[in-house]
Amino acid sequence: MPWAELRDFRNHAYTRVDDVPESLVTVVGPNGEGKTNLLEGLAFLFFLASPRTSSTEPIVRRGAEAGYARGEVQTRNGRMLVEIEIPGRGANRTQLNRSPVRRRRDLRRQVRAVFFGPDDLMVVIGDPSKRREFLDEAIRALWPLKESAITAYDRAVRQRNRLLKDWEGRGAPPGLEAWDVELVEAGSALMRLRAEATTRLASSAEDEYRHLAGYGLECDYQPSVWGDPLEEAFHKRLEERRNDELVRRTTLVGPHRDDLGLAVRDLGARSFASHGEGWAAALCLRLGLAAAIAVEVGEAPVVLLDDPFSALDPARQRRVAERLIGRGQVFVSVADEAHVPSAATLVWQVRAGTVEVRA
Repeated sequence: MPWAELRDFRNHAYTRVDDVPESLVTVVGPNGEGKTNLLEGLAFLFFLASPRTSSTEPIVRRGAEAGYARGEVQTRNGRMLVEIEIPGRGANRTQLNRSPVRRRRDLRRQVRAVFFGPDDLMVVIGDPSKRREFLDEAIRALWPLKESAITAYDRAVRQRNRLLKDWEGRGAPPGLEAWDVELVEAGSALMRLRAEATTRLASSAEDEYRHLAGYGLECDYQPSVWGDPLEEAFHKRLEERRNDELVRRTTLVGPHRDDLGLAVRDLGARSFASHGEGWAAALCLRLGLAAAIAVEVGEAPVVLLDDPFSALDPARQRRVAERLIGRGQVFVSVADEAHVPSAATLVWQVRAGTVEVRA
């Protein structure tokens, strides 16, 4: 990303950064000055959405009708100019090289990025839905054109649940077997993708964690259904839970009940990891995903790390900083001057929504 520009984005009335190096860039400043907002704006150019909120209303600077993000991304296929208009309400308008972008995946297959923020701690210590969301994000990042597998399963389970909920008669509702077929087909495809995504990122995440902590991180995909062939096992499990589903009026089998097992020192990270261990695990999952993307597409994604050092001791901070060198363009935000990595090629000072290059 050689340059980027934000206008009326959060507290950035107008911010432009030029001559951005393909190396480690550190964003430093006190809390509340706009460091995270800057990284969020850069991430918007890749995801066409905020990694922090599902609503665009808080993104538009107070008093403005819309926010804007523009920038170029250097890829193997040349420079990609991304321009986004973000109204306070309504759909965003996006252009790639001056042509309208209709679907997010059309951009995501051209430009890749990985974002880490404090909310990622919930991937480790939160309920299983947070880890399922992470796996689905990994699928979108690795194979943008396969996102339809996620939406197809969501549709199937939603329609099947509606059928179960609305049925007032005895026995199974008419049409349930047809939705069983849809559920099994879409669910099996999604589980295979989640398993493959876990395989792709796990070894790198485990290596990152071992370098950081001195001991390993175990990543294990835990599907709600397993067997070979998978579709037969899925159908069989649905039959076994049929009566329970009719009583509870909801789908009890499928990837909406999957989990990603994470363990440190052979103990489940969700229950037994310390705050620092959980934070490190969340960070290493994102770094592992970045490594998997680099292998998949043949070039490193842009990596954006919001406040990655705050929950780590000084030794682990140094080890993380060491691992950020030589992996392409990496942006790191820090509030503490002591956390600025010595290897940073460029340092941006952020004050009140303005960015200055530190000499």
